[in-house]
Amino acid sequence: MKYGRFFSAALCAFLAISAPPRAQAHESAEDMAEAALRLLASLEEEQREIAVLPLRDEERENWHFIPKPFEGEGMRRGLTLKAMRPDQRHLAYALLSTGLSHRGLATALEIMSLEQVLWELENESPRRNPEMYYLTIFGQPGEAAWGWRFEGHHLAMNFTIAEGKIVSGTPNFFASNPAEVRQGPRAGLRVLAREEDVARALVQSLEDGRRAKAIIGNEAPDDILTAAERRVEPLEGGGLAFAEMAPAEQKQLRELVDVYVRRVKAEFADEVLAEIEAAGMGKVLFAWLGGIEKGDPHYYRVQGPTFLLEYANTQNDANHVHAVWRDFDGDFGRDLLREHYQAHHRAP
Repeated sequence: MKYGRFFSAALCAFLAISAPPRAQAHESAEDMAEAALRLLASLEEEQREIAVLPLRDEERENWHFIPKPFEGEGMRRGLTLKAMRPDQRHLAYALLSTGLSHRGLATALEIMSLEQVLWELENESPRRNPEMYYLTIFGQPGEAAWGWRFEGHHLAMNFTIAEGKIVSGTPNFFASNPAEVRQGPRAGLRVLAREEDVARALVQSLEDGRRAKAIIGNEAPDDILTAAERRVEPLEGGGLAFAEMAPAEQKQLRELVDVYVRRVKAEFADEVLAEIEAAGMGKVLFAWLGGIEKGDPHYYRVQGPTFLLEYANTQNDANHVHAVWRDFDGDFGRDLLREHYQAHHRAP
């Protein structure tokens, strides 16, 4: 497998599906439904049976970011890019673009491309394949409630639509191995550079007293603490509150939150950020564990009343990044869907 075949398809899709600069949230939901229906219309019956599951199927919350088997027990459910014709792959990328910002889409494609790098680094390991990413649609696009997932090694995106509006974009997981490509034609590539650099700039800029409060441990954990749990709760351990920061530091923390939330479409990201503000930005905590110099194993989290961002770069000699965005009540649109079903006199 060569770079060219994967990237030619991805690049063409990326250039062909640019969205208008601004839209309303309900318009994004309509775009999702239209893109999903176009993809479904292109599928053969056997492909549709693999790609579509009921909205309340237990598989919907069975997410993960590890390299699962490609067949047999433990494999992911959904239709892979590999199992699609070239025209169907373009339609899959089009659906992906309705949920992600331009930067988010570019980053997702780069993450997928790193499977080729790992294939080469690991002597053509059969566990690595940039076409083994799975698309699953839950429910019927355009109905009152439905959702979709795009997932594979180091990439997981989950969207929920209810009453014609995007109500959830989490769990949202991006990762990069290697964090920095150090050999070959792509040497120097850092797919998740901003997730690392913005956070490090913040912790290094803190004055001594505030830095001491933000750094809650000298040793970083092996990975994000919430792993791929279906439901997460606020993590204990403290940190430095937004309200305790100087204005310049507060600006940097807002920028860090933006790095994660603005992976998704701007109009939906704006709504999420407004909800974070309404819940109390002053209560948001920034916590760091590990060294603060480039190359040091490190971990950080940003936690507010409603959300959690977690980042870890400790594996492979601190050259392997995991970065996740979770919503305590809104992952998988869980609570909003419950309200929807209750309003329609149906059990959640």
